[in-house]
Amino acid sequence: MSQQGGKNLETMRHSAAHIMAEAVQSLFPEVKFGIGPAIEDGFYYDFDLPRPLSPGDLPAIEAEMRETIAQDLPFVCQEVDKETARRLFSSQPYKLELIDELTDKEVTIYRQGAFSDLCRGPHVASTGEVKAFKLLNIAGAYWRGDERRPMLQRIYGTAFETEDDLTSYLAGLEEAARRDHRRLGKELDLFSIHEEAGSGLIFWHPKGASIRNIIEEFWKAEHIKRGYELVYTPHIAKSDLWERSGHWEFYQESMYPAMDIEGQGYLLRPMNCPGHILMYKSKLRSYRELPLRWAELGTVYRWERSGVLHGLTRVRGFTQDDAHIFCRLDQLENEVIGVLELARFMLKTFGFVEYQILLSTQPEKYAGTIEVWQQAIETLSSALTHLELPYAINPGEGVFYGPKIDILLKDALGRSWQGPTIQVDFNLPERFELNYIGRDGREHRVAMIHRTVLGSMERFLGCLIEHYAGAFPVWLAPVQVVIITIADRHLEYARNVESELDSQGLRVHLDERSERMNLKIRDAQLEKIPYMLMVGDKEVKSDTVTVRLRSGENIKAQSLASFIAQVKDAIQSKRPL
Repeated sequence: MSQQGGKNLETMRHSAAHIMAEAVQSLFPEVKFGIGPAIEDGFYYDFDLPRPLSPGDLPAIEAEMRETIAQDLPFVCQEVDKETARRLFSSQPYKLELIDELTDKEVTIYRQGAFSDLCRGPHVASTGEVKAFKLLNIAGAYWRGDERRPMLQRIYGTAFETEDDLTSYLAGLEEAARRDHRRLGKELDLFSIHEEAGSGLIFWHPKGASIRNIIEEFWKAEHIKRGYELVYTPHIAKSDLWERSGHWEFYQESMYPAMDIEGQGYLLRPMNCPGHILMYKSKLRSYRELPLRWAELGTVYRWERSGVLHGLTRVRGFTQDDAHIFCRLDQLENEVIGVLELARFMLKTFGFVEYQILLSTQPEKYAGTIEVWQQAIETLSSALTHLELPYAINPGEGVFYGPKIDILLKDALGRSWQGPTIQVDFNLPERFELNYIGRDGREHRVAMIHRTVLGSMERFLGCLIEHYAGAFPVWLAPVQVVIITIADRHLEYARNVESELDSQGLRVHLDERSERMNLKIRDAQLEKIPYMLMVGDKEVKSDTVTVRLRSGENIKAQSLASFIAQVKDAIQSKRPL
C-alpha cells in the first residue's frame, strides 16, 4: 500500500470510530465517551456504559453504524472556544478533562448529523466513504492507561477499502487465533499462569520446560563455540548498585520497590549488566585478556501494568539470553559484527528467514555526551554496512546508556516480534571506571556491548509457538515419537521399540491405553507429535514399524534402524517436518 493510501485508510478508520461512537450513543443514551483513535489495523473507542457489553451487542452496534453510513452524512469541522466546548460536553466528564488540558484557545469539534465529538481530525468527507468494516471484540481499558482511574469498555473494529480486503484480514485473524500461544500453551500442556501467584509470572510444565531446555542447551553450546564463557549472578542487589549504574534514575518506574534487609535496601534486578560489571572489576584486566564475552541466561523482573500483560510475550519475570562483551575500542566493530553473525545464525536455525533491522538513536533522557553517543551509533552503523545488512534509523528509541540495533523477526503470518538486540555502551564503563592495562602499561577505558540473540526466553517461546502453530520441528518437539499399538498383545514388542528409541536419545512415549487405534492417532495429532509408530501383527511378525506423520501422511513399513536414521537426520538438520 502506498503511503498516501495508508493515510487515507487511517482517516477512514478514524471516521469509523466516530460512527461507532454515535451508534453506541443511540443504543445507550447515558454513555460517557473516552477517546477513539485509528490504530495500525483498525480503530477503537472507549466507553463508560451502564452495563458490561458482550459480543452479542456488536451486531446491533454494527446495524446502527450501517444506517449512519447509508445516510452519507458530511463530517463538518467546527472551531469553538473552550467555554463553548465545555457547555457542549457538559455531561461528558472525560471530554471535559481533555478540554481542560488543551493549551489552544480554540477547540476543534467534528459533527456528523446530530452527533458531535471533540477531535483534531482529519476525517473523510462523509460517512458514506467508510467502506467495508467489522467490529471485532470488547476489552477493558483504564482511562488514560492509569489503573487508578475508571475502567472503561473498549470496542475494537477494523475497516478497509474493499470487502475482499476485509475478508482477507478477517481470515488472517482466524489463523492468528488458531496459532495463539496462550490457547496452544494450554492445549499442549506447555505452561500456565496463576493469579494466586501473581499476573505475568510463568509456570513451565514438563513439556514446555523440555522445549525451553533444548533451546537453552543449544544456545549454550553455540556460545561456547564462539568464545563465550557462561556466568551466573544474583537476582537481587543493594539499591546503591542500581543508583550508581543509573538504572534507578532512568528506569525506576519499571523496578520493584526496595526491600529492607538488615537496614540496607535491596532491589530485584531489572537487568543483568551490573552483576557482570562487578565481576569484571574483581581484578585488574590486561589488554591480552580482551575481549571477554560473558553470557548468562539471567532472570530479571520488571513491573508492567496489568493491562499490557499478554501470555508469554509481556510478563513481569523473564529470562534474557543475555551477554556482555568487554573489549578494546579497536575490537569493538568486529565484536558487533560477530554478534550480528551469531544472531542471524540463531534466527535461521529456528526458522526465521525474514526480519527488519532498526538502528535506535538517543532517547530524550540519556546518559553521557552526544559525542560518545555519535561514536557508538557510527560503530553500529559500520558493522551493519560491513555485513551489507539493510537497516532503518529508529529515532529516539535507544536505551538511556547507549544506541542499539533491534532485529524484528517475522513469523509465518508476517507479524513482527522483538528479537535480537545489540547495544554499545560507553556510559557504564565511565560510571564504574572499567579499565584495562594496555600495551603501554597505562589504564584505558574498556568498551562494553550488551546483547541478546533471542530476546527473552518467554517471548521467544511465545513467538515459536505461534510461528509453528505448536507443530515444532522434530529437534524441538517435547515428544518426538509416540508408539501406538493396535491391540494389547502388541505391547511387548512396542516396549522393545520404546527401549531402543530411548537408548538412541529420542524422546518417545508409548501409548498403553486400551483405546481404539483411531482415538490414539487423533490424540497424537492434537498433541502435534511429529511421528506415530503403528505396531500390529504385521509389524511384530516382520520386525518393522509403520510410520505415520502428524500431517496424516502414511509411510510404508520399515526397519526400526531405518526409522531411527531418518529421525536423527531430521534432528541434525533442524528442518521442519
